[in-house]
Amino acid sequence: MYQLYYHPLNASMAPHFILEALQVDFELTLVDRNSKAQKSPSYLALNPAGRIPTLIDDGFAIFESAAICIHLAESHPTSNLMPPISDKNRALFFQWLMYLTNTLQAELMIYCYPEKYTTEINSVSGILAAQETRITEILTLLDHELESKSFLVGETISVCDYFLFMLAVWADELKKPPLSFKNLSRYLRQLAQHKAIIRVCQKEGLNLADYH
Repeated sequence: MYQLYYHPLNASMAPHFILEALQVDFELTLVDRNSKAQKSPSYLALNPAGRIPTLIDDGFAIFESAAICIHLAESHPTSNLMPPISDKNRALFFQWLMYLTNTLQAELMIYCYPEKYTTEINSVSGILAAQETRITEILTLLDHELESKSFLVGETISVCDYFLFMLAVWADELKKPPLSFKNLSRYLRQLAQHKAIIRVCQKEGLNLADYH
């Protein structure tokens, strides 16, 4: 049985989607961010970065959300959640997953926690404005990529789609949120009908009404 250390609507959401999609046995262990439980000695022994999530697979600890998703997909190859080595889409899979985690997620982290990226409190509003512009550019690129496509890579749902859905949730308070883009909105509304996403959102307390 897998064990996922998580916090609702945190970076653990994507691995949670994958575990539900795989229909495997797993246990959720809540990490209380409000009390900084991710910085406790017991948690740091599993994840020295002190961040969420962490996956335990047969006593083996793995951290970083994208890495966990890849590990789960490769451990269950018949799930088709990532293209096999022989498939040319495999390179595109890694391209888009790296873009999501290294670019969109990184920019969203600055947007969500601007005070951590400056020593001047008066500059926070400027950081937020800059991030609004930067993230809108990224979402515009993704919206263009999803024109006439149901999935980011290939013809079936993959880790990339679950990962992008998580990041879209984080971005829903932007002045121009993901659901305001034509293709991205269609894509996200279709994803919101998948059973794994519905189950996770129910468990993590996210109302999907806006996606209907």
